[in-house]
Amino acid sequence: MSEHQSTKSLRNAILERNEQQRAQVMVADCPSRIVLGHITSRWGVLVLVMLLDGTHRFSALRRAVGGVSEKMLAQTLDALAYDGLVLRVARQVVPPHVEYSLTPLGREAAERLEVLVDWIEDNFPRIQQAQQAATLKAA
Repeated sequence: MSEHQSTKSLRNAILERNEQQRAQVMVADCPSRIVLGHITSRWGVLVLVMLLDGTHRFSALRRAVGGVSEKMLAQTLDALAYDGLVLRVARQVVPPHVEYSLTPLGREAAERLEVLVDWIEDNFPRIQQAQQAATLKAA
């Protein structure tokens, strides 16, 4: 086997290995769907985008993300921390408190979500028009 063929075979093997390691979110039982759910849940999106501003304590996040209960915020933060998107740091001060910030991986996800959130806010009047048209058509 020539050196060129050997190098090509090695590259093909590496590409094949990478494809096998890559998640397949469209496959029903792929565990990446759980992560997709954590990131794209209503509270997950809002928390990740909020943390783009920097480190926040739990109470500040709860005030900033309107409508979220303590329980849902805690569950969301736990899931995002488990997925490696949010860093949770417990400060041993009086009174003790916990701070949350984005990991580099979380920042990547949050920056992509921010584009979607901005698009929704910018286009909401058009979305409302479409909703109203659909309501009228259904009536």
